[in-house]
Amino acid sequence: MSELQTQLPTDTWIYTSWQDYEQIVANLLKEKVKSYYYKGHMRLEMAPVSFDHGKDHVVIIFAVTLFAALKGILATGLDTTTFRKTGVQDSQPDVAYYLREHAQTIPAGTGIVNLDRYPAPDLVIEIAKTSLLDDLGTKRSLYEDLGVAEYWVVDVKNSQIIAYAIADQGSKRIQESQVLPGLTIAILEEALRCSREINQSQVGAWLLSQFQQKNDY
Repeated sequence: MSELQTQLPTDTWIYTSWQDYEQIVANLLKEKVKSYYYKGHMRLEMAPVSFDHGKDHVVIIFAVTLFAALKGILATGLDTTTFRKTGVQDSQPDVAYYLREHAQTIPAGTGIVNLDRYPAPDLVIEIAKTSLLDDLGTKRSLYEDLGVAEYWVVDVKNSQIIAYAIADQGSKRIQESQVLPGLTIAILEEALRCSREINQSQVGAWLLSQFQQKNDY
């Protein structure tokens, strides 16, 4: 861990100018740290290392990508990618998806996604092991302002997903995805619970059977 990193508090929002934030992030490029900036405050989070966090991360990505593939929905998923409105907002969600006409919006070779140039992701997902309340609070407001269409928070400890549809800089709870119609939050939660008892290949086979049954109706 660098000397700079030990001097900065993590998992809390601290008042910082954009210029200082950029310098701090540049100095931490080689560190395993996630960074956020919103309303004149920055937040640093240590990269997740827990087994359950990593497992849920993979299950959610697999489930969303599989559902999109079976439904013929164009999708591009991104893992811990930086989305930035220079001088205003910065975020590194655990998972993000561009869907349909946006699926190929971001060209190969892009580093930080400049939201002054490109649209915000259609779906953003945070995997919460220790950051649940912040993910449900301040980060939800951040993604509302960024114009994300849908936001999910995966509660690792309870195998639950709190999902929100976002519109007009506000959000409301949903039980079925609006950007991926037909994908119910309940199925995803069941997949998370199953992953506590069986391996991911078996979870994948179960998800495939569930999604195929829905296609048969």
